[in-house]
Amino acid sequence: MAEPYEPLLSATSTAASTTTTNQLFEDEGEFEPNEKVHVVGIKESDAEFDDSKTPPFSWKKLWLFTGPGFLMSIAFLDPGNLEADLQAGAIAGYSLLWLLFWATAMGLLIQLLSARLGVVTGRHLAELCRDEYPDWARYLLWVMAEVALIGSDIQEVIGSAIALKILSHGYLPLWCGVLITASDCFLFLFLESYGVRKLEAVFALLIGTMGLSFAWMFGETKPSGSELLVGVVVPKLSSKTIQQAVGVVGCIIMPHNVFLHSALVQSRDIDKTKRGRVQEAINYYSIESTLALVVSFIINLFVMTVFAKSFYGTPEAETVGLSNAGYYLQDKYGGGLFPILYIWAIGLLAAGQSSTLTGTYAGQFIMGGFLNLRIKKWIRALITRSCAIIPTVFVALLFDTSDDMLDVLNEWLNVLQSIQIPFAVIPLLYLVSKEEVMGAFRIGLVLKTLAWLVAALVIVINGYLMVEFFSGEARGLLFGSIVCAFTAAYVAFVMYLIWRSISISSWFTPSKTKNVVTIVN
Repeated sequence: MAEPYEPLLSATSTAASTTTTNQLFEDEGEFEPNEKVHVVGIKESDAEFDDSKTPPFSWKKLWLFTGPGFLMSIAFLDPGNLEADLQAGAIAGYSLLWLLFWATAMGLLIQLLSARLGVVTGRHLAELCRDEYPDWARYLLWVMAEVALIGSDIQEVIGSAIALKILSHGYLPLWCGVLITASDCFLFLFLESYGVRKLEAVFALLIGTMGLSFAWMFGETKPSGSELLVGVVVPKLSSKTIQQAVGVVGCIIMPHNVFLHSALVQSRDIDKTKRGRVQEAINYYSIESTLALVVSFIINLFVMTVFAKSFYGTPEAETVGLSNAGYYLQDKYGGGLFPILYIWAIGLLAAGQSSTLTGTYAGQFIMGGFLNLRIKKWIRALITRSCAIIPTVFVALLFDTSDDMLDVLNEWLNVLQSIQIPFAVIPLLYLVSKEEVMGAFRIGLVLKTLAWLVAALVIVINGYLMVEFFSGEARGLLFGSIVCAFTAAYVAFVMYLIWRSISISSWFTPSKTKNVVTIVN
């Protein structure tokens, strides 16, 4: 009988070294065996299948693996991204479309590494961080992940509430829309009880609704095809559009989404003892994630070009935001058979609702992984949902009367997201580079260098956003002192994570595992 492929998962720390491989695969999984999607051919006998080789491509298997990538892509389409798109289009015209394309490509690279980690180890990022880092660092990473999730959730819930307010002709105030959106927790639990594929089908419907709504807007406004093409192909950046450029890049990589994707890929039944099956799963998830982010890029492109055509060079360009965008479009293009105001609201509602659902999912994985909680899913969902909804209701009551105040709030929340990015990306790159965790599937020198360059670029861009924001907001000695103290602690923790990654996982040290070839793809 063939021996299991030994380097797929090794001991990763003192805590993990006493845990057997089977325990890691079975006890720690977020999906019960009966909840996972069975992939055709996975139960072939050794006589029928050489487990060292990757099986040939199959459209049927690709369909069975399709789902996690599209759930992951929701974070590229949330209300925060839509606001960054519309503001970039209104202020910079078509000139930042190339940046949207390359930011999506950078986001894809990070998400592929997240999926790779989940497939190979059978555990998600939060669980692995729990074992890899000392307690103080682990708890700090957990707090950062929760803060990022709450900030993202506020934007998503507020986006849904704005859409409901529009669709109800203003009868539903923001706080009421927030409470309605909060009920998605129970919808999520209801759908999850019917199986992963049913849940994925609902998300596919929501993505389709977004695509149809914003494509309709694209057709109504008729942006210039030639300017669109030039904007995608020709890089162009000016000092007047740097803030919008930073916003486009900063909104693409969401910290909670990195944790989420590494958990979602475990919803498929994969034999992790066979190298060929693991590589097969990585290949299919790579294809599926790429297709999902191509769709998300097209939807973001629709939004950016609609507002570029409608408001670039106009007085409204500086004031357009989520709450008034639909009304501005309505004033410019009028009613018609189906008013563009409601088309915008339907797309925004689909974006907000789908992203709050995935936020609920991510919250369960983050809390359960970092704290090793083994409680019922509905209790975990209720806890994580409450953490986000309570501050969101407060925000809705406070900011309901002023669109300008909502825009300021979104600026603060975008900065909050930017601050958290290193605490998801750096641990991910550290873990996928570590042979004790990934075995033969650790990333090689070329991919590691590229990934760290992307991470450095994103961190620098978001650092610029934070410096610009706080330099304008830091008025007074007390607030300035708090910002300086926070900045020093923040930089120290980021440097610790980088130092740990470099000191433990050498860039140029060859593989020491017997009969293991490091794979780069």
